[in-house]
Amino acid sequence: MGRQPQPEIKQRLLDACTDHALAHGLPDKLEPFATATGTSTRMLIYHFTTRDVLLRAVLERARQRQLTTFGDLLRGRPGQPYPVTLANAWTFMTGPEGQPYLRMFGQWRDGAAQQLLPDFRRAATTDWLGPLEDGLRSIDQSGRATLVLAVIRGLLMDLDATGDSVRTNKAFADFLNTFVQ
Repeated sequence: MGRQPQPEIKQRLLDACTDHALAHGLPDKLEPFATATGTSTRMLIYHFTTRDVLLRAVLERARQRQLTTFGDLLRGRPGQPYPVTLANAWTFMTGPEGQPYLRMFGQWRDGAAQQLLPDFRRAATTDWLGPLEDGLRSIDQSGRATLVLAVIRGLLMDLDATGDSVRTNKAFADFLNTFVQ
């Protein structure tokens, strides 16, 4: 009689693989995940059936973490003007805590990884509109959510391409100054 799947082990492995992928990127082979989890590639396949299933699960888990963390950053706070909230969110997203997510998901603008989560590009855009609309509503600017998102995404792509944080930070601060407070 074969061994029964143990969901808690699978979840522990998934969390460790996700931590590794956020720190080092998605590996081409399973060996880095096996090393990071302290198990074998055979056990990873046992729990996830294929490399692609594991990679998809890692990406989905990382994305969920990003949605939770960044979503909280974009949520309006009583007594704090929303442009200040956006400035704080930008600082976090472009800082050391946000960089792993930007590196991982920034690679998804094109390439074979797109096959793992075919709807990712659309979802990675529309997921942020709701929190931005809610926050911007506090300053009667909810209709500018698409504009704010486009500026954030564009400046993140610029930062990724150039590494010029001084210029992109100034551009974002200048953009925030366009809001009537």
